[in-house]
Amino acid sequence: MPYDPSQVYTPDADTYLLLDAARVEVKAGDRVLEIGTGSGLIAVELARVTSVVATDINPHAVLCAQIKGVAVVQTDLFCGIRNSFDVILFNPPYLPTQPEERINDWLEHALDGGLNGRVVIERFSQQVGRVLAPGGRILLLISSLTGLPEVRDLFFKAGFVSEIILRKNVEDEILYVLKIVRQD
Repeated sequence: MPYDPSQVYTPDADTYLLLDAARVEVKAGDRVLEIGTGSGLIAVELARVTSVVATDINPHAVLCAQIKGVAVVQTDLFCGIRNSFDVILFNPPYLPTQPEERINDWLEHALDGGLNGRVVIERFSQQVGRVLAPGGRILLLISSLTGLPEVRDLFFKAGFVSEIILRKNVEDEILYVLKIVRQD
């Protein structure tokens, strides 16, 4: 399959907000996993500070990140990931999407959050504990369109607590970065 850059999510306000949060949270020596790296922008920046492994389900995104020198694996969320990580970052597909709105291409994997915007986030919340190191932190970007209370509740039910560490108004939505840790 030839590489098609038009099938890779272009960094936007959500990417840069998550990067801002990561720059504050990630310290030298942290083992970092970025799920859904897209263009690889965040992984490249954080690799200046510590070791970063990235994943993406989209083969075009994987190639884009590899071209930039990112250690990236093509996989769905955590499939095949065996190590544990101190910080896990995720800018998930969070847009509520009706079946007739689907475009059925690779870029859709970066955008389509299912009917309620939380389909992938729910799977993530159920699986992340397997690769999160003791004392580890999750940085998750979501939108007000996704339902902030509902997302926080998903993680609470999975044994985590969350707090909003950054927010930004963008057009008709509010973007949030949640810092999520295991409940004591």
